[in-house]
Amino acid sequence: QVQLVESGGGLVQAGGSLRLSCAFSGRSFSMYGMGWFRQVPGKEREFVAAMRWSDSSTYYTDSVKGRFTISRDNAKNTVYLQMNSLKPEDTAVYYCAADRFMGMRYSVVDEYDYWGQGTQVTVSS
Repeated sequence: QVQLVESGGGLVQAGGSLRLSCAFSGRSFSMYGMGWFRQVPGKEREFVAAMRWSDSSTYYTDSVKGRFTISRDNAKNTVYLQMNSLKPEDTAVYYCAADRFMGMRYSVVDEYDYWGQGTQVTVSS
């Protein structure tokens, strides 16, 4: 069974940076595509970024392009989300997720097999 544990969330001022980490255990990390999603109360969980395991292609939602970077360290079984130039609208609970057979449905919540518990990111204005 795969387990995902996020860390690195917190409170930051607008314009600041945070790096989220997601530790993966239980299976072969290098065989899983990884994604980051976020959710605010009363709204659906939304796609933020993803990285395929097969060719390390990366994908981002338009609102974070140029500000956020997803990366992975297969030796540490960890995926990261570097978030720069943060805005108040980035405030949300951020979740990492793992997908054994990531195709082009990387932005779809139901595509993912495993989820972490989430980490809160709050950006003050």
